[in-house]
Amino acid sequence: MSLIQAAREARENAHAPYSGFRVGAAVRGASGRVYAGCNVENAAYPEGTCAETGAIAAMVAAGETALTEVAVIADSADPISPCGGCRQRLAEFGGPQVPVTMAALDGRETRATLGELLPGAFGRAHVVRG
Repeated sequence: MSLIQAAREARENAHAPYSGFRVGAAVRGASGRVYAGCNVENAAYPEGTCAETGAIAAMVAAGETALTEVAVIADSADPISPCGGCRQRLAEFGGPQVPVTMAALDGRETRATLGELLPGAFGRAHVVRG
């Protein structure tokens, strides 16, 4: 299954009763296994989670800590991009060369790397000394 298809299927399970904006994401772990997530809204808005966060959590729960590819999809006017927080979360588990496919439900896609989406990402080297 392609990452976009996995993200599309996860999107169907999104919990978005407030915004109605359902998002799906999928990441490919270093093992090649695909992990998907969807956005989960909460009445206390800051307590919800993004689709990318759910996909990362599924990957980590399965024992993987490196991702090699990302896809995100939503019913939006243009292909959907990960938010700033998710860009940082993705950078925690993937390098700047990791490809990100951003898609809309109508089939339009655009691609970038994590490094292009988040130049100068804050990382382990900034917090680990020696």
